[in-house]
Formats: sequence, structure tokens, C-alpha cells
Amino acid sequence: MAVIFTSCALLTADVVQRLIVAPWVKLRPSARIPVLGGWIKIMAWLVTRPVAFLGGCTIPRPEPIVPGGPGALILMNHQSLFDIPLVVQTVSESYPRIVTRQRYSRWIPLISHMVRLYQYPVVDPSANAPVIRKALDELEAAAASADVPLVVFPEGTRTKDGEIGRFKRGGLVRILAARPWTVYVFVADGFWTAAKYKAFIRGLTHVRGKMQHVATLDWPDPRVDPNPFLDQVRELMVDSLATMRGGAGVT
Repeated sequence: MAVIFTSCALLTADVVQRLIVAPWVKLRPSARIPVLGGWIKIMAWLVTRPVAFLGGCTIPRPEPIVPGGPGALILMNHQSLFDIPLVVQTVSESYPRIVTRQRYSRWIPLISHMVRLYQYPVVDPSANAPVIRKALDELEAAAASADVPLVVFPEGTRTKDGEIGRFKRGGLVRILAARPWTVYVFVADGFWTAAKYKAFIRGLTHVRGKMQHVATLDWPDPRVDPNPFLDQVRELMVDSLATMRGGAGVT
């Protein structure tokens, strides 16, 4: 039931997004942020609440503690498809721009169009060096001019065991060099066993998700070497995950 409902809902939402939401913000550019902010919150509800009810799993409802304006950077670990609707709900009165892999920008109902509509920065780690350099330049420019919060999953891909993976630092370094930031760090757990769509088929009753706001950090000087700061963020994530699981933190 969860699979059928979610699939039908997303296909319907794709049509609504293309025929109503996108033309609306094109005709009324001044309404872009409130309209897109409201729409993405509806999508986050659609993906999480009915799935939790029909699938018998636990999905938290994050508090919207991140201001919706410029200069906010959200960093969160990446365990599953649920991470995106979860992180969306942390932003108040706006929407985040999420750094997204190139493969999600085509042929996926709703999501691919959303990547373009919300102007998500797109990266392709498998591209050749000149293409990657160009993408990083565009990412830095997008970070510098963003008028809404920016989201990065520092591990770059979903974890297979739920642990905090190594950070892919190329894009993060360029983002931190773009401007001063207020950095909001979150950790989610319990979702890694539902990392892929086929997990829905097997059932979701085993999923007991949690999410925690770990820290709010200042990044005031873009000229500083960001690597010690990123080490600190990762250590905070590792310790927070261990605490959530009832163990001792490790680095």
C-alpha cells in the first residue's frame, strides 16, 4: 500500500508541478520563494507521513530551525531517500537548494523537474577533470549568490552500513570559500536499511528513524583553510550518531 500510494502521489504531483507550480512562479517571480517553499513542504509531507502510516515505520518530524534566508549551510549525513524530505523540513518559510548528482536531473518523475525548478547545483563525480572543475566553479558561484539555504550531504553518497563515511571535500571547500556561513549540522539514523526503493517492496516496519540537530557553527572567514573545520563537523556527526545508538563516540 505504501509503494502504490507513494508512486501514484508522486506521479500526480509531477503533473501538478509542471502545469501549475512552475508556470505560477514564472509568471510571478516575486512569489517564487513562498510558493516553492510551500510546495516542497507539501512534497516532504507526502513522502513521509503517509509512508509512515501505511508502511508502519517511524519517521521524525524535524523542527524548522534553519532561517530561510541567505547564508545558511546545512550539512547532514546521507542514509536513504528519506534524507531529502527530512532536511527540507528543517528550513522555515523558504526552501533549501540541495547539491545534487547529475544522474538525478533526468528521467525521474517529479525529482528531475524539481532539480531544474529549484535550481539545485548539479555535480557529476564521474566526469573528467575539466568538467568537474567547471562544475565546482558553478557550485561556488551558486553558493555565493544563493538567497536560500544550501544543503550538502558531505559523504556524497548513501552509506551502506549507517556509519558516517568519508567527506567528499572538493565541493565543500569551494562552498566554504564562497562566503561566510552559519552552518547547521544534523544527523539522521535508522534509515540506512531503507536506502533504496526496493526496500519499500520488502516492507518498512523495521525502520525506526531518528534525527538530531547536532550543532550550529559559525564560518565567518572564507579565506581560512576549511579542512580543520570539516574535521570538526565530521567528529561531531560521528559522536552524535554514536550517542543516538547508545555507544561511545569515535573519530
